[in-house]
Amino acid sequence: MKKALIFQGGWEGHEPAEVARILADILKEENFDVKVSDTLTTLEEDDLSRYDLIVPNWTQGEITNDQLTPLMEAVASGTGLAGLHGGMGDSFRMATDYQFMVGGQWVAHPGNDGVKYSVHIKDKNNPLTKGMEDFTVVSEQYYMHIDPAVNVHAVTTFPVADGPHLSNGEVDIPVVWTKMWGSGRVYYCSLGHVAEIVRMPEVMTLMRNGFNWSARQ
Repeated sequence: MKKALIFQGGWEGHEPAEVARILADILKEENFDVKVSDTLTTLEEDDLSRYDLIVPNWTQGEITNDQLTPLMEAVASGTGLAGLHGGMGDSFRMATDYQFMVGGQWVAHPGNDGVKYSVHIKDKNNPLTKGMEDFTVVSEQYYMHIDPAVNVHAVTTFPVADGPHLSNGEVDIPVVWTKMWGSGRVYYCSLGHVAEIVRMPEVMTLMRNGFNWSARQ
């Protein structure tokens, strides 16, 4: 049985504990043995190499070098990394090495919560998005700064909400991407502002596929 670690916490507006329970349930359905931790000290005290998948679910906050280094080394050695929204894409804003590993960083959500926007699936034959159709979300629309090395599997088009970014015209921002970090597979999905959004069937499917893809092969 594969082993997964979820570490959850940080800004409470993203409902980290409830979202962690949803993600843990998905993993258990996929036959993972799941550990959920609510402290970053797990990253320095646990043997991270024993996990096939690590799921960050920690918005903002600070991470020490003694915590970040073993996480990055575990992923580089083959442990998968997968997560969603601010729990992975807006963690540890001062830790640029973490952002390098993840492949991007949240910078804005014009219109804040409640924006209605479309998610466009780029390749319906890819294992991560196979059989999925484009869908609509009413939530935060994440504008990300992206590593050009990522492989993009779904996008959303800006602008939708008003703001000074309108003068740049239309631009597609990744919603789902993958990349490698050493031998480890990295998966990110920008959806999931609160538990209600994570429970959307499309988001559940994306995360289920992402977990299975990124876990140690």
